[in-house]
Amino acid sequence: MIDRRRFIQAGVAAFALGGVARAARAIGSQPKLTPEMFGARGDGTTDDSHAFAALAERVNTLGGGQVELRATTYLVGVQRIDAKGRLAAAGLLAFSGCTQPLIVRGNGARLRCADGQRFGVFDLDGQPLTGRHGDKHGRRVLSPYRFMIQAAQCSGPVEISDLELDGNLGAHVIGGKYGDKGWQIQCHGLSLRNNSGGESVHNVHSHHHALDGFYIDGVDRATPGVSRRLDGLVADYNARQGMSIVGGRGYDIQNSRFTRTGRAGLFSAPGAGVDIEAERGKRVRGLNFRSCRFADNTGVGMVADTGDSADVGFDDCTFVGTTSWSAWPKKPRYRFDDCLFVGAVVNAYGSKDPAQATRFEACRFVDDPALSPTGHVYLRKQLIADLAHATNVLFDRCRFILDHEGVLPWSVGPIYRDCVMRQRSDKVAHTRGTYRGTTRIDGPVKLAKSRIEGTVVLNGKRLSGRR
Repeated sequence: MIDRRRFIQAGVAAFALGGVARAARAIGSQPKLTPEMFGARGDGTTDDSHAFAALAERVNTLGGGQVELRATTYLVGVQRIDAKGRLAAAGLLAFSGCTQPLIVRGNGARLRCADGQRFGVFDLDGQPLTGRHGDKHGRRVLSPYRFMIQAAQCSGPVEISDLELDGNLGAHVIGGKYGDKGWQIQCHGLSLRNNSGGESVHNVHSHHHALDGFYIDGVDRATPGVSRRLDGLVADYNARQGMSIVGGRGYDIQNSRFTRTGRAGLFSAPGAGVDIEAERGKRVRGLNFRSCRFADNTGVGMVADTGDSADVGFDDCTFVGTTSWSAWPKKPRYRFDDCLFVGAVVNAYGSKDPAQATRFEACRFVDDPALSPTGHVYLRKQLIADLAHATNVLFDRCRFILDHEGVLPWSVGPIYRDCVMRQRSDKVAHTRGTYRGTTRIDGPVKLAKSRIEGTVVLNGKRLSGRR
């Protein structure tokens, strides 16, 4: 039997010393909680949903805990019959209100949704409907699970690591659409909601979910000294987003991949690798992506179009658009450093205040099919960038190398400083803007209405002054 008082004292002492790692050592002497303690078989064929739900309930009662999984497959997500005799989503690892450290060590475990579960809109007899439905009257909106793992309203630190969350999307029974676009029904892999304590997620592969691989709805306030680090994430073949960020600040996301959204037979808009879209009056601030890949999504690789988001950075990241834009940063103070764009960029944020406008520094823009996982590169009207409202958007030491069908940016208002531009296509480019430093351009380019404050060498000819 776990001694709750000793457990809490250990957690408080560890947290006072600082950090999830120290908290983990303090809890290490306490009994570990496993799903097998609550009846899980972990044989890949027996439904373990109830065991996971019971485990989470025990952790919540204790105010935190250390969960240890085995390197096996746990079958989950079998829809249950509720008190009214109707199908309902399975409850799984729903952690809530933990005031002490919450640690989930996957140890290579896989949670896999069972075959044949219903997702979408169905009639009262459980038969799938077609078309889109805006209300539930006379219908059932079904999902196998709302999330496989969720940590919500935790003031203690949260650590989740080393596991696979397999939504098994291809084996669902699909019903009618619900919501404004596609199937807007909760069915996430991992969800983090309003945790005021630290958050650490490492080496989690979340794929084939009917909505999002990862869903982040963080606290909308500064939390000095609290770390929020997500590292080694893989979001693949999810239906709506690899990752949705709808609120929060201060997340560092590193060495992660967001790929092939909407390519497993079900697609809901936006279909992005990552969608940064603050909702319900929240804000998104201070995100940093480092060494991440956004590639081959049905929608945009990274989109920020609605909601209140700002101050987001991307360092050493790769964006590959195969059927849509590689990036869509239509919010203030987004910056890209040393990034690679394969395919077209659109809607960089322009502003009369240069400090608000999007910044690209030491980035490369290419149209090389060899850098695309499918061999296709998305170019809208052959353009590598559509920058119609790009006042003070900065391209500093950037290289545009278009050796295939691509055309240099169609632009109004950006600043090009010390750039190199080259295109093979004979289609005329209209790359207008303010040129500073020394920029070299090779190809059929018109610079009408541009302002040349430095030097432009256009096809070997040196230009200066307003054009």
